[in-house]
Amino acid sequence: MYNDFAYVYDRLINDVDYKEWADYYFKIFQRYGLNPKLGLDLGCGTGNLTLELANRGIEMTGVDLSEDMLMVAREKSEGKDILYLNQDMTEFELYGTVDFIVSSLDCVNYITDKRDLLKVMKLVNNYLDPGGLFIFDINTRYKLENIIGDNTFILEDEDCFCSWQNEYDKKRKLSDFYLTFFLKDGESYTRFDEQHTERAYEIDEIKSIIENSGMRLLKVYHNLSFENPKKNSERVFFVAQEQGK
Repeated sequence: MYNDFAYVYDRLINDVDYKEWADYYFKIFQRYGLNPKLGLDLGCGTGNLTLELANRGIEMTGVDLSEDMLMVAREKSEGKDILYLNQDMTEFELYGTVDFIVSSLDCVNYITDKRDLLKVMKLVNNYLDPGGLFIFDINTRYKLENIIGDNTFILEDEDCFCSWQNEYDKKRKLSDFYLTFFLKDGESYTRFDEQHTERAYEIDEIKSIIENSGMRLLKVYHNLSFENPKKNSERVFFVAQEQGK
């Protein structure tokens, strides 16, 4: 899916503070009485958050569909005892259960079929220890429809230029992203193109899927806070719990 994109991914999202995200996850652990030792980063990408959590003493596993993303993650994590698995989120398998699972930066939006999302949730429930937590975030419908919408964005740095065009289908609740990159290669530039699709989920839709998976929804929060979601929230976090096997 990502190919060359793996090598510019970190530039594209260089405004993400992974320390802040990890701090937030640990606040959630504390709030719900979890003292985790084992964790899974589902859809780990280039491993930034996986590494941040591992640096805090968690024995981490990272799962991602992209071999290229995992190659970048392994390079970053050299010397750390992190297990990376090249697997599809909808079919992932672990060697045992974990205390928590996180899925970050709208990975869940990339699962565009609700039946597939239910499969993911059931697998999460299966691989969580009793009382374990699943923490994930989504881009809200408000963001996909009104902020990203049918807009075009330009992102550039010293040797990379990206045009990001978007199309939002209200009927299908799908947002298509068309990205064109130009990477400096000596005196010339190399072009490559990517297309990605995210689904706009309503909070109640996700709540229903969580409950049907066997987990319990504990809370939904406005972006990186403990406030309730707002009408104009662009990102919300879900905290679900395994109910005891």
